[in-house]
Amino acid sequence: MSRILDQRILLLVISFSASVQSTKVLSEWKNCGDPECEKAMSRVLATTDYLGPDCRYLNFKTGEEIIVYSKLSRENENLWAGSKGKDFGYFPRDAVKVEEVFIGDEVEVLTKETDFLCLHEDKNVFE
Repeated sequence: MSRILDQRILLLVISFSASVQSTKVLSEWKNCGDPECEKAMSRVLATTDYLGPDCRYLNFKTGEEIIVYSKLSRENENLWAGSKGKDFGYFPRDAVKVEEVFIGDEVEVLTKETDFLCLHEDKNVFE
């Protein structure tokens, strides 16, 4: 009985550490087209297939169109956030090429906890 309990505790610890790792803050700052980050900034085209490390990332295939809503800044400038159909997430800027710019003047704003929300199997996980 004690061994089963030890195994369950170990699985719980592993599960919890995986959740925390997948919801860490990627950047304190981001650039957007407006202070609320509601306006689309640009339209980009995927130049390579991309499969992100966790559910916060947008997966796509070469040639797919993505609408960009924000770009992380300062400590993690390589990640942009956008949508493809109903899917939304982060992706590396070097995996896409800009096709059309909608907003030229970017606004830098602080990120929020909800920017790094991981939606997985109908569960909301926060750091």
